[in-house]
Amino acid sequence: MPKITFIGAGSMVFATTLVGDVLSFDELEDSEIALMDIDEHRLEQTARVAESMVDNAGLDATVESTTDRVEALEGADYVLNMINVGDTEPFENEIRIPEKYGVKQAIGDTIGPGGIFRALRTIPTMLDIANDVEEVCPDALFLNYTNPMSILCQTLYDATDVETVGLCHSVPHTAEAISSYVDVPQDELDYWVAGINHVAWFLTAEHDGESIYPALREAMDDPDIYERDTVRFEMMRHFGYFPTESSHHMSEYVPYFRTDEATIEEMTGTDYAERMETATYLEGWKERSAHRDDPDMDVDLETVAPERSEEYASRIIHAVETDTPRRMNLNVSNETNAIENLPKDVCVEVPVLVDGTGVNPCSVGELPTEIAHFPRQHASIHRLVVEGALEHDREKIHQAVKLDPLTAAACTLDEIHEMTEELLAANEDHLPRLE
Repeated sequence: MPKITFIGAGSMVFATTLVGDVLSFDELEDSEIALMDIDEHRLEQTARVAESMVDNAGLDATVESTTDRVEALEGADYVLNMINVGDTEPFENEIRIPEKYGVKQAIGDTIGPGGIFRALRTIPTMLDIANDVEEVCPDALFLNYTNPMSILCQTLYDATDVETVGLCHSVPHTAEAISSYVDVPQDELDYWVAGINHVAWFLTAEHDGESIYPALREAMDDPDIYERDTVRFEMMRHFGYFPTESSHHMSEYVPYFRTDEATIEEMTGTDYAERMETATYLEGWKERSAHRDDPDMDVDLETVAPERSEEYASRIIHAVETDTPRRMNLNVSNETNAIENLPKDVCVEVPVLVDGTGVNPCSVGELPTEIAHFPRQHASIHRLVVEGALEHDREKIHQAVKLDPLTAAACTLDEIHEMTEELLAANEDHLPRLE
């Protein structure tokens, strides 16, 4: 009976999805579920749904909830982390302040000023959680869902002994998109993907042993299909490979698409139109956050039941507990040299084999030179952020922002310095000490 602890369980929809995933496996239906959040109201909502799942399905699982993190972690075999630190105000600062300087982010949670400062405000809490894990459940597998994935995981690799794996659904989501573009069933698409989180690439994609890339390039010439994924098709057109993150995300990670109004309009497309515009994600996030505070849950407690989603966490737990081999793309340390032409001291997203022996990264070899540049560039920025946070080095944070490609395309060095100082002042209460 594994104990599975959910940190940040007040994110009701996501947390209950992951609980349902776990309970959907017969071998895990007697799990001990520990839910933890600092927000009692949201935690209570999640607990009510989880308990109803167990009762309605007649399972042997137990559900406990607490605002005491150490209590939730005691004896845990798996820790699922999904925290958000700082709520709305710092997030809005991370979007609006760069916007004043011409840095037009769409999401701002992975790379760029938004990603860097989200990392800075999250790192202290992540380290506190990791310290508690080391104290009360040192053998637990820490499964992180919180962004920015690469920076946070790398921080834990550098500063703790916690076994950490990062989970993201961008690879299966991209596989789903590619399958629709070339009209093949998703479960028949074979692929090999590597890079860093949100900046990884479909190195191969095959159906019945044949590459689908010729069909994907042909599909790109169809205006209706092209408009569904403009930025990613342009990246494939110019660099040869299809990236793993959606067009509105990908547009933030490179300097080509968000600094010229005509280009922005051309790249807006259809499916992503509302999210290619600057910071529309912020407004949607604020609306969803307000809805999460609504005591009237959109859940029928009498009928809610475990259902399995596409998320990786339950599959990892099931694979380890039952020695069932599975392959999936996860975020791990490159200390095993999984990607040979990226540094060993970075977090990479690569194919991983999971079974009773644990999490075992596959060897990818070298990324093609034309696309290795992108993860290498951002990995250098991540390294500066991690070092800046752990060493309390303000200058390294400045340097990280100055190296960001979108920021550099929009601002002078002096403007970037001024913008970074403004961000440091605005979010000071949430940041680690920087000197």
